[in-house]
Amino acid sequence: MNTAQHDPNGLSPVSHYRRSDDPGWHWLENSDSADTHAFLHAANAEHGAWFAPLAPLADALYQGHLARRELASTSPETRLDHYTFYSTIDAEADYPRWWRYPNGKPDARECFFDLPDRAAGRDFFEIGDMALTPDEQWLAWTEDTRGDERFALWLKALPDGEPRPLLDDIGPALCWAEDQTAQSATLLFTRFDPTQRPDSVWRLSVALDETAEDGAAQLVWREDDAEFWVGMDKTRSRRWLVLESASKDTSETRIVPAAAPDTAPICLHPRQAGVEASLDHRPGFFYCLHNRAGAQFQLDVIDEDQALAEARQSKARIGWQPLVPHRDNATLEGVDAFAWGLVLAERDHDQAQVTLRRLILNNAHDTLGNDILALPETPCSQLLEDAPHFDAQTLTLREESFTRPPRWVELDLASGERRVIKSLPLYGDLKPDDLISLRIWAQSADGESVPVSIVMRADLADRPLPTLLYGYGAYGDPQDPWFSIARLELLQRGVAFAVAHVRGGGERGEPWYLHGKMAHKENSFADFLAARNALVEQGFSRPEGIVAYGASAGGMLVGTCVNRAPQAFCAAVLDVPFVDVLRTMQTPELPLTTAEYSEWGNPEGADVAARIGGYSPVDNVKSQPYPALWIEGSWFDTRVTYWEPAKFYAQVRQHQQGTSPVLLYTDMQSGHGGASGRFKAWRDAARQDAFILWALGLATKQA
Repeated sequence: MNTAQHDPNGLSPVSHYRRSDDPGWHWLENSDSADTHAFLHAANAEHGAWFAPLAPLADALYQGHLARRELASTSPETRLDHYTFYSTIDAEADYPRWWRYPNGKPDARECFFDLPDRAAGRDFFEIGDMALTPDEQWLAWTEDTRGDERFALWLKALPDGEPRPLLDDIGPALCWAEDQTAQSATLLFTRFDPTQRPDSVWRLSVALDETAEDGAAQLVWREDDAEFWVGMDKTRSRRWLVLESASKDTSETRIVPAAAPDTAPICLHPRQAGVEASLDHRPGFFYCLHNRAGAQFQLDVIDEDQALAEARQSKARIGWQPLVPHRDNATLEGVDAFAWGLVLAERDHDQAQVTLRRLILNNAHDTLGNDILALPETPCSQLLEDAPHFDAQTLTLREESFTRPPRWVELDLASGERRVIKSLPLYGDLKPDDLISLRIWAQSADGESVPVSIVMRADLADRPLPTLLYGYGAYGDPQDPWFSIARLELLQRGVAFAVAHVRGGGERGEPWYLHGKMAHKENSFADFLAARNALVEQGFSRPEGIVAYGASAGGMLVGTCVNRAPQAFCAAVLDVPFVDVLRTMQTPELPLTTAEYSEWGNPEGADVAARIGGYSPVDNVKSQPYPALWIEGSWFDTRVTYWEPAKFYAQVRQHQQGTSPVLLYTDMQSGHGGASGRFKAWRDAARQDAFILWALGLATKQA
């Protein structure tokens, strides 16, 4: 069994490298400093020595995870115009292979993209995007081989052409126009500014014939406002390229004819502070999902010719007409246009549940059909998978819950028949029917009801259990139910897994997000602690046995709550945590900072700086007994720089008044998302889970 950290001789990394003239440990920001490297390696060594007795448990968790999983698998198929595409992954491979066959001829399959071969010999490898030319004979892709999210662009002829490098240091996303000829085709991509903000969309004429040459990259659109990012897409109708420039709360949208990508962009949704919008298209009509009329969004429609004419006249307000009105009890989250109508994603605020609605429309926009797609259970996640055909009469849905693994269902829109085309299989001694999932409600400090999801073994549901409490709550991202095979190792050992759906996330719609950001950020922290208390008060969790977990902005949530109520948790895991919030937001030359102003605020204002400083975890460490802390960072992380978790570790170690260990591990070969290969990622998760079991007093439970 491990013992707590003691440093009677001042030999810990924190004691050895502490500088009296830099109490904030800002010197760690110098990535070229030998002391920075030495400090991180010393902390890794300390972490490794402490963890060594738990290594057998981590290996047991890892092997148990592998035993429950189908290691060799095949993805659902996607049928395009000429070929059907899918991927396979071998039992011992980290990455998949991609295959295709002519439609209706599965025996003629051929491998066209071998990622294991592509990644061979690399410490890190990640695909940013893959894009097929309209004729499905050429593949462009972006790849990151460091973890810093700067991508290289490659091209190959299918199936076995020699890969050809095109560009370096670009964004991940790609989109082909619809102007392909035998000699060339136009590819759109993004580039970064010096702070790694995607600030511009470019087009490249790519040679597809030996007699042609690649053109020079041409600027399509540049965004000068430092708070805005750019992106691009293509409507399912294939008629329009969509260029979006957006901050966290404002967007502007331009369109370019997909068949004439050198046409000057047309602005269909001019920028208006605080208004977000997304566009879609059916021949003859444009659709705009926006929050101009209210926070929950509404859907408008306009005649295509009218929209183009008014946009070319630079009218500030194009004559959109309401199609699906704003509602107070539900948020419209997305719209997908098809030849026959629309699929809407709607989130019910009271149930914190997303449903998909199908609207069948004629050309006069009379509603010929209006139905909600059935859910297999509630709460659950139901997503519309890629549907490349504009006139598709079948939809592929992905469904999962906290107790049920993902399955892919083909829905026949004409008959309503549902056919399961793939289910993720499970092996081992714990099946979905052995689990129970439920939702309770916690009362936050201001009286708001906060949903808390719990999953546990059904045979243990009658008693308080050691609990892992997960939190995020930022950017409006909802933590809808998801299944985890690795989580089964904890559940099998008697741990309950809970999710605090705090404000700042999107679980209860747009208002839930707005009430947990900027000046309302304190609600997130109050909600997380309220969720912890509700688990205890309602008899689900042991008060002395709750571990908090948060990654990225979730690490900020957990770090703040650990500073404020360290006694509430026996331990916490902070994975690539955003914990040096104030200093990062005061450094606009760092990646992401300016784009984050509308999420946290711009601390150039004294009141905003004081507000952020009031919760920024690094700035609020104090002398008190801290629970056991497992803190992780990544050397190539450009979203949360490695020094943020390092500073938090150093500050807490200096102020720790208790005997619980405070540990830092920095992955020197990864970025924000951690390891790129699946086996290393699973081993990393097993190490975290071993720490969690140790903190809960379950480290001796091997099975």
